[in-house]
Amino acid sequence: MKFLDLAKVYIRSGSGGNGCTSFRREKYIEYGGPDGGDGGRGGDVWAEAVDGLNTLIDFRYQQHFFAKNGRPGQGNQKTGASGSDIVLRVPVGTEILDEDEETVIADLTGVGERVLLARGGNGGFGNLHFKTSINQAPRRANPGQEGVERTLWLRLKLIADAGLLGLPNAGKSTFLAATSNARPKIADYPFTTLHPNLGVVGVDEVEFVVADIPGLIEGAHEGRGIGDRFLGHVERCAVLLHLVDGTSEDVAGDWQTIIDELEAYDGPLADKPRITALNKIDALEPELRAERQAALEAATGEKVWPISGVSGEGIEDVLRALRRQIDAHRRAEADAKEDPAPWRP
Repeated sequence: MKFLDLAKVYIRSGSGGNGCTSFRREKYIEYGGPDGGDGGRGGDVWAEAVDGLNTLIDFRYQQHFFAKNGRPGQGNQKTGASGSDIVLRVPVGTEILDEDEETVIADLTGVGERVLLARGGNGGFGNLHFKTSINQAPRRANPGQEGVERTLWLRLKLIADAGLLGLPNAGKSTFLAATSNARPKIADYPFTTLHPNLGVVGVDEVEFVVADIPGLIEGAHEGRGIGDRFLGHVERCAVLLHLVDGTSEDVAGDWQTIIDELEAYDGPLADKPRITALNKIDALEPELRAERQAALEAATGEKVWPISGVSGEGIEDVLRALRRQIDAHRRAEADAKEDPAPWRP
């Protein structure tokens, strides 16, 4: 299935049915009177996060979603039928944006979450509604309320516990393939990964989800390379794993390039917990490995984990470090749910 993380949709709720102007005319009934029913209500447009979807590809082939209109009222005090609703089924992690692509209308992060996108119009009143003691034969009825028409954007941000960052060919896909059952494309040229990949990683009988996104290059925030459009998929991660290619001549410069792009990106990524790993150490001599690890630690000011996605060296240690950060994040989320902020008028 082709991966699609951005889609434009056009929605319209149903219009309400018109009220009816009608009078009773029956044999042997001395006094008739108004009996026009109200119009039915128009259908709503909803969005719901469902399980089993991980792409917005369905919205590539259908972009228009129109709810049904309400039926008009009828005589004999009959109310028109309401229009049926329409539901947009989207993957968990979908953001719904207004037409300007900036205003967030809803963020569906859990299975079953629903949001009303466009409310259907109310049905018009029939002439029976206007009957009073001084106006016993009203000859007017209200038209139904018009539906709401909107243009929206759907943007998918994958739900993952940890995200992989690095320059092209830093070994992110190899790391994901070595630690999970995911099988991303691996090759010896840049930009092998063209769309995000997810893998379930297990360490010490605990599982978590890792997201691999295409590599960043200098100027990605300005649209160079694939650009920073995929960074949104690691915004929800509890921790970021920054892989630096150990065979590079300037490991500190490569690390700084990614940090600059994170800071230039308009989002919370720059403040997220990060773990830095020196990858591809299987291709380095012990002296060169120690030299480049020391240079990277001097640039980051923190511990650097030497690993190899090919040989598996250091993989378990860095996975345990990721797990500790994820566990701390999960505990913080659980505490926030148990102790909500006090209510204030």
